[in-house]
Amino acid sequence: MTTMSTTLELELPPELTALFQGFNQPLEQAARELMVLELYRRGAISSGKAAEYMNMARFEFFHYAARLGIAFFDMTEDEWQTEVNYHD
Repeated sequence: MTTMSTTLELELPPELTALFQGFNQPLEQAARELMVLELYRRGAISSGKAAEYMNMARFEFFHYAARLGIAFFDMTEDEWQTEVNYHD
């Protein structure tokens, strides 16, 4: 299977660029990470795919995302109770 990558050119205001520099990583890497994390948070990609895109193990990705406040387990209390009751 052949995969193609896309190059994206963005015009950013200096203030935003300065904020990215605070991440202590290349701008391209920081932007890619933010996109992957947001896609995962929205449920557009799986944790396995997100980990793959970020070149880390899935378990490592869970911990990293959790430190950033992105939940691995995203259910309402009612959904959780339904699951618990179903498996009892």
